[in-house]
Amino acid sequence: MSRIVVALGGNALGYTPEEQLERVQHTAKVLTPLILAGHNLIICHGNGPQVGMINLAFEAGAEAGTTPQMPLAECTAMSQGYIGYHLQNEIDAEIERNGVSGIPVITMLTQTIVDADDPAFENPTKPIGPYYSEDKARDLMKGTGDTYVEDSGRGWRKVVASPKPIGIYEKISLQTLFYAREVIIAGGGGGIPIVKRGHRYVGVDAVVDKDFAASKLAELIDADYFIILTAVDQVSLNYGKPDQIDLSEITVDEARKYIAEGQFAPGSMLPKVEAAICYAEAKKGRSAIITSLEKSADALEGATGTKIVCPHC
Repeated sequence: MSRIVVALGGNALGYTPEEQLERVQHTAKVLTPLILAGHNLIICHGNGPQVGMINLAFEAGAEAGTTPQMPLAECTAMSQGYIGYHLQNEIDAEIERNGVSGIPVITMLTQTIVDADDPAFENPTKPIGPYYSEDKARDLMKGTGDTYVEDSGRGWRKVVASPKPIGIYEKISLQTLFYAREVIIAGGGGGIPIVKRGHRYVGVDAVVDKDFAASKLAELIDADYFIILTAVDQVSLNYGKPDQIDLSEITVDEARKYIAEGQFAPGSMLPKVEAAICYAEAKKGRSAIITSLEKSADALEGATGTKIVCPHC
């Protein structure tokens, strides 16, 4: 059986606790068959909507004088806790519903090491929180000094720095639990971004892209497959146009060519393809797969999805 790291999008988890519980049930029903088939699974999840809501709540509390402002790193830690709590309980319940016991499901608070000199700190690009109209976003920018940008035609969102991951602090513990066949929820929201200062690591005001963090995690714990789950079954060229072409398998060189042509939208498919390239290049003979949640098992068997490989690595 295979060791698999799965990256699940934060938008797939909903925008309220009630909506999240409903969607987590669906996620558990889809992923549990992989666990019952004997695969080792680490599930990484996004947290864009969730960390944004937590951050916004503290901002409102600080304005009202009822709560202190909470740093973004701590907000990410909180989001890891409550999202992991929902995922862990529902996957555990789904395993039990299938008449199986003795498969531990755990959530690990995960810290992602980044470079303090990463230029991303000077150029915020990672959307978090809810969508706003352009007028509301411009009012918020004037009042807070934060940066808001238009996000894929769906509205305006706050953006923060998104440095690239260079390590996972808990990699040894994760690898140990992975080989012990525990189902692990880790790297939530890309992990809590930390930098080394003197003899200790400290959190920084940023959000690491969860696909890049999951790619780094998959590389470090020696996963057989890295699967990125998104809203479509396959990566496409000319997406949404009459001449759309769905891709079953591409090399990292082909992927870079398509990126140069502008085939993949920033903030949408582009970071997923880039994260897949990182994993495929780092792990000789192994592949990254991009597909939808519902088709994850089929994609693992090669029936759908887009596989990214590096034949010359």
